[in-house]
Amino acid sequence: MNTLSRRGFLAASAATLSAAAVPSLLLPALPARAEGHKIITAGRRVIEVKGKAANVFGLHQADGTSGLVMNAGENFRVRLKNLIGEPTVIHWHGLTPPWQQDGVAGISQEPIRDGGSHDYDFPVARPGTFWMHSHFGLQEQLMLAAPLIVRDPAEAGQDVQEVVVLFHDFTFRDPQEILAELKAGGHDMSAMAPAPAPAPAPAAGGGHEGHNMSGMSGMAMPSGQTSHDTMDHGAMGGMQMGGQMPAMSHLQDVQYDALLANDRTLDDPEVFAVEPGSRIRLRLINGAASTNMWLDLGKLEGKLIAVDGMPVEPIDGTRFEFAVAQRLDILLELPKEASAWPVFAVQEGGRMRTGVVLAAKGASVVKLADMADEDFPAVGVDLEQRLRTAKPLEKKAASREHTMMLGEGPNYVWTLDGAMHGQDKPLAVTSGDRFELTFMNHTTMSHPMHLHGHHFQVVAVNGKRFAGAVRDTILVPANMGMVTIAFDADNAGKWALHCHHLYHMAGGMMTSMAYES
Repeated sequence: MNTLSRRGFLAASAATLSAAAVPSLLLPALPARAEGHKIITAGRRVIEVKGKAANVFGLHQADGTSGLVMNAGENFRVRLKNLIGEPTVIHWHGLTPPWQQDGVAGISQEPIRDGGSHDYDFPVARPGTFWMHSHFGLQEQLMLAAPLIVRDPAEAGQDVQEVVVLFHDFTFRDPQEILAELKAGGHDMSAMAPAPAPAPAPAAGGGHEGHNMSGMSGMAMPSGQTSHDTMDHGAMGGMQMGGQMPAMSHLQDVQYDALLANDRTLDDPEVFAVEPGSRIRLRLINGAASTNMWLDLGKLEGKLIAVDGMPVEPIDGTRFEFAVAQRLDILLELPKEASAWPVFAVQEGGRMRTGVVLAAKGASVVKLADMADEDFPAVGVDLEQRLRTAKPLEKKAASREHTMMLGEGPNYVWTLDGAMHGQDKPLAVTSGDRFELTFMNHTTMSHPMHLHGHHFQVVAVNGKRFAGAVRDTILVPANMGMVTIAFDADNAGKWALHCHHLYHMAGGMMTSMAYES
């Protein structure tokens, strides 16, 4: 396994800035044209999980490095080669390219055929912890993803070691088989639980001293089995439509065989060599298909300095909520004694975990259990309501507002404003708008909502206004949870807007946002 620390990446070199016009048609998957591009290959590989071989995908450079690192102010000049044996397209999550280079099948780009390649070239202004992943079918579940780190040149002289970790939820099952079972069944009542009461704010950071058991989903299913198997999903939809949504939450659709950190379980975790007393910047990416997690620093206390790549006013803590597709940048100052410090990611509503180890020279690395000692609660909006951006949007009134209804229906149907993707109407926006978009969740599950091509500021949770974090992915709580985001319409084109829970998106919870001419 290649180390994903700062030393494991190659820096991109191009530095010209250019503006791109927005054509009216999808960008075709043409053969690569220009020279001088970084080459990233989408390919097949074999990893070991729990002593068994697993066939997965990956995104690697020629030297085996996973993903890409570059500096803000450079151009993203990448040639993507597809060798996975089927069509694909890759989305550059968190970047704001011209819309036809965003990498979304059916919206911004036609899929790249197997054996084909395509060139991308656009300026990258903002530093941050981002990632790249498939936006075609269910390939993301098969780990077609990698880190995408954009460094701030102003921080180049800092004495800080980077540690990059990409987390996955892993199943040996075929994702298509999982989706078919989800569509054939309904919510399993054993996997339903009363919605947990809001957790008390921890004394420091994102931690919780006592864990609320009420948010647990049923944990007794066989490995990889779906949890929508007995209750008619339509009955739940009927309760919503009548306005009688029960105070129930449902945390997991799929039971996974393992959680992975940089492709590995805690049977053989990646160990990063560190110096006692040194400063470490964790760049953490929740690349799971459907699992919200808690980031657990164990005996360490960290300072959260950025979310989704965007800086926030620092928050100290030992545990932080970490929804699907979100990123956490955490600054650590290690103790001066030579020791080994594990960093865990734990599933919400359970104990399954993975992680990496920060180890000083000569320190003993003990065997780590892949189950936590206690059940972790549901991931919610406790941390979200405490976050404050370091760089807020300019204060001005919204020129356009919209409330988007998140819904569910029979046969694993998930909707936005009552429509599945393919039957939806794009959300209209005009260049120059200050848009306030409120997500209202009428479903029994939380939804990590991702808007492409823009960064937004969280300005309200459940109706309470505040100047929250700047993000690209926000978790909307179940059972009438509401989150309002604000953004400036400054990147014309047609942009995907969807739930980042892969199976919810496949079930219809996706639309687009189209700029009016």
